[in-house]
Amino acid sequence: MGSRAAASVIHQLTQDGNNDDFIQGLICLSYPLHRPKLQSKLRDEDLLFIRCPVLFVSGSADEMCEKQLLERVASKMKAPKKIHWIDKANHGMAVKGRTEDDVMEEINVQVFSWLRENIELEHQ
Repeated sequence: MGSRAAASVIHQLTQDGNNDDFIQGLICLSYPLHRPKLQSKLRDEDLLFIRCPVLFVSGSADEMCEKQLLERVASKMKAPKKIHWIDKANHGMAVKGRTEDDVMEEINVQVFSWLRENIELEHQ
């Protein structure tokens, strides 16, 4: 529930009128958009209020995030967003025929690339 909780925190900060400028982006790994086999009740309410850049990394076989539904929700979002699909990955990012390290490498490449494109990192 980490990415869903993070989206909720960002939404709450925005609602309360707090200065949320320190939030530069949100990375959602396996966002739980709906319960398994319950696609009619989406958990998208927080996502629609987010304005910072968002990266979704989800499995194409995730039983809690149907591809077509996430793409539809993303199209309604006002925030800049990107979706990267891990082919045949389930909610835990497991893929038959691929090692965990191989899948994590794909995820890391996407995350670091997105960070370089979207986040202003302070040079120390």
